[in-house]
Amino acid sequence: MTDDWDTRIARVWADDALDDLERVRAIDEIAAERPAHDPRALFERAGARDSAGIEEEAEPLYRAALDGGLDGELRTQAVIQLASTVRNLGKVDEALALLRTEYEHGHAEPLHDGVAAFYALALVSSGDAVRGASIALEALAPHLPRYTRSVAGYARELVDPEA
Repeated sequence: MTDDWDTRIARVWADDALDDLERVRAIDEIAAERPAHDPRALFERAGARDSAGIEEEAEPLYRAALDGGLDGELRTQAVIQLASTVRNLGKVDEALALLRTEYEHGHAEPLHDGVAAFYALALVSSGDAVRGASIALEALAPHLPRYTRSVAGYARELVDPEA
């Protein structure tokens, strides 16, 4: 059932013909096939609402999904998405705390650059644009075909001129 369930969820996300509310309804319908407190179903329901701009409804669903035991990349995705949601709801300090923890402990994670991007945005929202630029440049540096060391060095220098 999981492969079929995942495939149907992926199809809903890929269907550009659906408007935001149709996508929410379609995700809810598929999610209802799982138990009410299933973390994966809660995560998908949260994401649909988040994508539709209904952050107030997405926030408790993300929290329930994380409390329910999401793990691996899905947990990281949920942290990123929850942090983005709470930032959009004006809870910048909470977004920073969530993302700082994820950023500092997940350097080997496949979604580390995504964490860095949202951490940089939260830093800018908090008024610390220089630190945000530093985080973003550090994430970008390894992907550059040239100047990797220079950009990484400049990123460090932004926050520590003695570096």
